[in-house]
Amino acid sequence: MRAVPIKLLSVLIFLFGLAAAAQAAPHKAGLEIPVAGPNFVGTFTIERFVAVDGRAHAVGLVKGVATTATGTTSVVTNVAWPVANSTDAAGRPITAQATCEILNLVLGPLHLDLLGLVIDLNQVILNITAVSGAGNLLGNLLCAIVGLLDQPSLVDQLVKLLNQLLSQLLG
Repeated sequence: MRAVPIKLLSVLIFLFGLAAAAQAAPHKAGLEIPVAGPNFVGTFTIERFVAVDGRAHAVGLVKGVATTATGTTSVVTNVAWPVANSTDAAGRPITAQATCEILNLVLGPLHLDLLGLVIDLNQVILNITAVSGAGNLLGNLLCAIVGLLDQPSLVDQLVKLLNQLLSQLLG
């Protein structure tokens, strides 16, 4: 099972913010959200969502005015802003597990009587697990093969849903 790369609460808060901003001022080019800080006032216009290094990002244009000691400056720049934090407590990116299950076979008790030869076999459990990582060539290969049929990652699914929501909000 893969680790969940997005904190659900952050995503929900972000989505509610998107919905509120869309109702307040929808734009065809993107969804405009007010952005303010100690020395900056402006807007972030979300054009789309993308997955970058296993994290969801809102991509768009930041426009505004930055105030410095020497005066004010207009700011216009493209950004990819992370939707939520997807790192562990040590600040490392959350990644998939280093092992993958290859086979889990459970055979129940077996009783065979073949022309006078009687074979009794108790329950047999066979677990084969591949360990991926540096120097584990076979483990890396088998995990890659097992992963070919995996569904899209949770981040990719989230990005797809956010883009669908954005297109619905923008009309």
